[in-house]
Amino acid sequence: MNRSSQIFVAGAETLIGAGLVDYLRGEGYGHVQVACGSALEDAREVDAFFRAARPEYVFFAAGKSGGIHANQAYPATLMRDNLLTATHVIDGAHRHGVTKLLYLASSCSYPRLAPQPMRVECLLTGPLEPTNEAYALAKLAGLKLCQAYRHEHHVNFIAGIPANAFGPKDDFSPEDSHVIPGLIRKLDDARDQRLPEFPLWGTGQARREFIYVRDLADACVFAMQHYDGAEPLNLGGGRDLSILETAQAIAEVVGYRGTFRLDPSKPDGMPRKGLDSSKLEQLGWRPKTDFHTALRETYEWYLSNRAEAQSGHVILPMQERTYRAAV
Repeated sequence: MNRSSQIFVAGAETLIGAGLVDYLRGEGYGHVQVACGSALEDAREVDAFFRAARPEYVFFAAGKSGGIHANQAYPATLMRDNLLTATHVIDGAHRHGVTKLLYLASSCSYPRLAPQPMRVECLLTGPLEPTNEAYALAKLAGLKLCQAYRHEHHVNFIAGIPANAFGPKDDFSPEDSHVIPGLIRKLDDARDQRLPEFPLWGTGQARREFIYVRDLADACVFAMQHYDGAEPLNLGGGRDLSILETAQAIAEVVGYRGTFRLDPSKPDGMPRKGLDSSKLEQLGWRPKTDFHTALRETYEWYLSNRAEAQSGHVILPMQERTYRAAV
């Protein structure tokens, strides 16, 4: 892949997809095309896009996602959307001769009690976390579909499993946000309201590995250029933090000075989600942004784009919002 290659980012309305678009264009890749949302659920539209655009390289970052609340409230929506988008894009990439495709799964795909840090050999060796089982099954199905096309059709389709991504253009809506954007919004509000105490879901002891979206985009491009293996590649490399430690770090960034009240009646989700990214490190990649710098940049973006951020709408140029009409 070089800067004149025809590149397709499927799912430019997602955090990771938007991060990939920004990164690729910032690095001088001049032919980046996108498709968003429900367009990818329609097989005819996806086929029409591939026929017209003829991309050489595909980054698959599509599919709805959300935090614990969204996974509990909308399991069918999340599962259906992720199954359809993966099926149509992977099949379209094969039928239209794409040179290489990177499918992005989720760390939720690992068993709930997988040994830490999680290695790809642990996939499908135990029960999934019940609070996000439907979403995780759909991401696993997409990963296995990618491998199946690779085996049957001898295509260079690879899969990556990112750590928990966050950053500018994240979903800060109260219903669907993941842990970091959700806490940024709520702690910012708590500071403005001068609340002396902040309720925190769960025990606070569940641990997550986070990756800044710009670093993840860099890792995806690195994998596209340097990895051709059949087994998934973990895309992490940072240290994991407890939810309480994460909340305390965000409170420092937003200026909230109250105390945290834990609520063990609420679910923690998976006890721990750290990735063994040693293979990625051996290939020569490591994250570049420290956690606190990434939090500050994310918070600054939130303050500058509060209305759109709170609605959960990624800010895209107009031509990227009107893909359906353009096909």
